[in-house]
Amino acid sequence: MYEGAAGWLEQHVPHINALNVFPVPDGDTGTNMMLTVQSAVKELRNQKAEQESVGEISRRMARGALMGARGNSGVILSQILQGFARGLEGKEQATAQDIASAFEHASELAYKA
Repeated sequence: MYEGAAGWLEQHVPHINALNVFPVPDGDTGTNMMLTVQSAVKELRNQKAEQESVGEISRRMARGALMGARGNSGVILSQILQGFARGLEGKEQATAQDIASAFEHASELAYKA
């Protein structure tokens, strides 16, 4: 799931960069988000994740994103992943309700970032 999201983001970097006009029109939002997600995925690749719970995988993704966050958009994205991980904390597997709850946690934390 996370690697698929990283691939999608990488394909759309130019479009996201073109949207970047506020507060500073520096055109790097997509690039910063992509680098942040790549750092998160790299954190997963450092250890085999096949035997880990969804909660632990999400926690490691959030940590990797935070450690590799670039720019404001990367920091905000890392907080979204942190909120998502909090929503899945302690879960071996995720149900649809668990994922919905994780997205709610992600939204709340993003607005605080």
